[in-house]
Amino acid sequence: MTMSFQALNIAILTVSDTRTIENDKSGDYLETAVLQAGHHVLSRQICIDDRYQIRSLVSQWITDAQISVILITGGTGFYERDVTPEAVSVLFDKFIDGFGEVFRAISLSEIGMATIQSRALAGIANHTGIFCLPGSTNACKTAWEKILKNQLDATTKPCNFVEHFYKQ
Repeated sequence: MTMSFQALNIAILTVSDTRTIENDKSGDYLETAVLQAGHHVLSRQICIDDRYQIRSLVSQWITDAQISVILITGGTGFYERDVTPEAVSVLFDKFIDGFGEVFRAISLSEIGMATIQSRALAGIANHTGIFCLPGSTNACKTAWEKILKNQLDATTKPCNFVEHFYKQ
């Protein structure tokens, strides 16, 4: 059975204490890339580095039957305020362990051993894909171009994530 492209509804969250919608280059990049790939952006927000505010917003999106994927940029480093993994991972029904592993493997050739400081991760909660990316625009480009663009396309063979992101 050949699958055809299926546009997904995606929410984008930038986690930052300093960015605004006017200077959020990583969020801008992700929104443009998502739209160029043929998907829809249903929501785009900025949230401060606060585990409970992040968790609350992501929880709302997880329960929204319209949203299939959540892309989060920022808060994945080692600084004290970087709490995205702690905020979001407790919500996962399943971890997508390979996402972080592959992201760091690809990043190794781009930024060297600095990639070891990335806590990029992904999981599925209530049939919603959640992908936590570093805050740099280049890291978002790497994740989108080399992993997500194809994995969020139902025509990618031998497998992709699309069939896992349908809410019953």
